[in-house]
Amino acid sequence: MGFDVVISGGRVLDGTGAPPYRADVAIGGDRIAAVGRLDGAGAATVIDATGRFVAPGFVDCHAHGDAAVFDPVVQRAALRQGVTTFVLGQDGLSFAPGSAATVAYASRYFAAVNGALPALSEGPPAVPDAGPLTVSEGPLTVRELLDGYDRAVALNTTYLLPHGTIRYDVMGPSPTEPSRDELAAMLRHVERGLSEGAAGLSSGLEYLPGRHASAAELAALCAPLGGLPYVTHMRAYGPRAGEGMAEVMDIAGRSGAAVHVSHLHGPADVLLPLVGRALDGGVDLTFDTYPYLRGNTILAMVVLPPSVPGAEPGRAIEMLASDELDGWWKGLDDTWPRLTVSHAPGMEWTEGLTMVAAAERAGVTPADLCRRLLTETRLEAGVVSARPDEGPQGDESVRRMLRHPSQTGGSDGIYVGGHPHPRGFGAFARFLGRHVRELGDWTWEQAAVHLAGHPARRFGLADRGLVRGGFAADLVVFDPATVGDRATYPDPRAFATGVDDVIVSGVRVLAGGELTGATPGRALRP
Repeated sequence: MGFDVVISGGRVLDGTGAPPYRADVAIGGDRIAAVGRLDGAGAATVIDATGRFVAPGFVDCHAHGDAAVFDPVVQRAALRQGVTTFVLGQDGLSFAPGSAATVAYASRYFAAVNGALPALSEGPPAVPDAGPLTVSEGPLTVRELLDGYDRAVALNTTYLLPHGTIRYDVMGPSPTEPSRDELAAMLRHVERGLSEGAAGLSSGLEYLPGRHASAAELAALCAPLGGLPYVTHMRAYGPRAGEGMAEVMDIAGRSGAAVHVSHLHGPADVLLPLVGRALDGGVDLTFDTYPYLRGNTILAMVVLPPSVPGAEPGRAIEMLASDELDGWWKGLDDTWPRLTVSHAPGMEWTEGLTMVAAAERAGVTPADLCRRLLTETRLEAGVVSARPDEGPQGDESVRRMLRHPSQTGGSDGIYVGGHPHPRGFGAFARFLGRHVRELGDWTWEQAAVHLAGHPARRFGLADRGLVRGGFAADLVVFDPATVGDRATYPDPRAFATGVDDVIVSGVRVLAGGELTGATPGRALRP
């Protein structure tokens, strides 16, 4: 028997939940050719996995790598944790589909989250003789975006249709209900995006313009999904999570759509009964969590009142310069100590400092510093935000949430700025090192289900997520004794340890913990 690659001597975690077993894994082309005792099998490349696990490549169900995935540092950060697929288009805002004005809006408004998309020069231009498509030129279709990812990076990508981007393309920043014609135009965007390979529809109901959508609007746009998920950053979390989940159930009930709730964090005593109620009510529901207590988002969403039009930076900055918000800032005194600046173009000296510490350094109040950050970055500033439930109680809630069978792994990784949240560089390694090896929240075989098998099914990736003959050869080899995260809040870009060899689509992309330079990552279409 001759193969392209043989991974020999390891213990296989096949992604079904079965206990690990000793087997060799052979690869031919981009497929798993055989799993079993393959003594004497010849191969161009042999990877000795003795003492290590061989698992299906992990699927990061919530990653903001829409632009950052082109960065080799980000690719290495993901692969060093065993992540071979990013699910992009999260929180209802990304680069496609839309006109040049829409792409520019999504790029500007979510700059602290998704970053700036580089020129997409892979493949022929959509319009003959038009030259490479760049984010500034637009318009951009889902097909063009996916073609730009395909075989251009070292890991796979799959893409959710972003509701907020679609709404903006049809209605601009308008807060009104869509007319019948506007809803029909949004629906056409959804149908076309699905035909071009999108893996579902996402919403961000605390962001703009998604905040203006009703359950009826969202349910109507879910109608064409056909089993693919509606993925939602709910309208409310924390103490108001019941409101957010009630809307999720309403949308699912109206549309019949499968639902995936993004970053479902908070008190487990509140959230788990809500999840149970949805499942008992017949909702096909999953959710993702990451193993940290702090979040990371745009500063404007955290601090600005609804009266400020965050979708229109010019008007918002005019309001910031006036005295209209003077009373509002006084109500944020308890918020400032919980915010650490992660991204502040032009004010990089603030990155890594809390709002309080940065204000002290500047000799101003935190409110004044905040206004300056928002104004000078034109609302682009980002922050890492500590939640009030940080501490032992919050950590126990994280553990209880991830033990639920409907949980899937998501980093919510943001790679923009000088001091991002460490989750992009550490979440999946932390799942394995801390929550499996140290705390026993999962067994190793359960980890392979939560991080690979389950999410691959959720997003329609029918030939991934399992170590099985005929499946795509996305495989990770890791050491159970050393796998773990090193990224911290003070040092958020430290690479994880314990994952040294990774195969994507049959090609070795990580060897000895280093990138090989190969870019076989596919844009996965369900």
